[in-house]
Amino acid sequence: MELFIYLFFALFSVLNPIGTVPIFVGLTQHDDKAERSRISLWTSINVSIILIISFFIGQYVLSFFGITINALRISGGIIIASSGFSLLSGKFSKKRGINKKVKTDVQSRNDIALTPLAMPMLAGPGSISLLIAFYQEHHEPNEMIISTLSIIAVSFSIYLVLRSAHYLSKILGASGIVAISRIVGFLTIAIGIQYIISSILSIIRGI
Repeated sequence: MELFIYLFFALFSVLNPIGTVPIFVGLTQHDDKAERSRISLWTSINVSIILIISFFIGQYVLSFFGITINALRISGGIIIASSGFSLLSGKFSKKRGINKKVKTDVQSRNDIALTPLAMPMLAGPGSISLLIAFYQEHHEPNEMIISTLSIIAVSFSIYLVLRSAHYLSKILGASGIVAISRIVGFLTIAIGIQYIISSILSIIRGI
């Protein structure tokens, strides 16, 4: 249960679906309720597929390129911490590749569930590197099952948040969403720094 809860909150902090609410509202402002629900569902499905593939296949990518787990954890920690700083500074959407030009482009397309919502807005380099590093330490059959269930649970929470995005936007307002995003940003920075510290300690102990 501890493993499930840890991975759930770690992923939820890095993915930060609350911070995606204003962008989702902006991209779906002209869609009806049924279309918003469909986009929310497919976004969560796409995120779960991307994360599960990253969790199980990522190790082979590392082996192919000769990347050590410590190198991955340090680079992943930097990316995760960078995402946290972006949340604190209010520049999260720009860091995820969502600027005015991209926003205008996606509004002219029919489906935005895969890109930019699922990737890179939600399942970005931070969450992918987190999962790859997590797999290195938790690859027993029961741990993999629990981790997969945790990924599915996070994806379901994304569906709930996005489906309620327009309501959350009205209830919380811009200031409420910013406040929550900054709290999540602080936690995200802590996760990233912890990854870096753990990797440095592992390197020192190995010397």
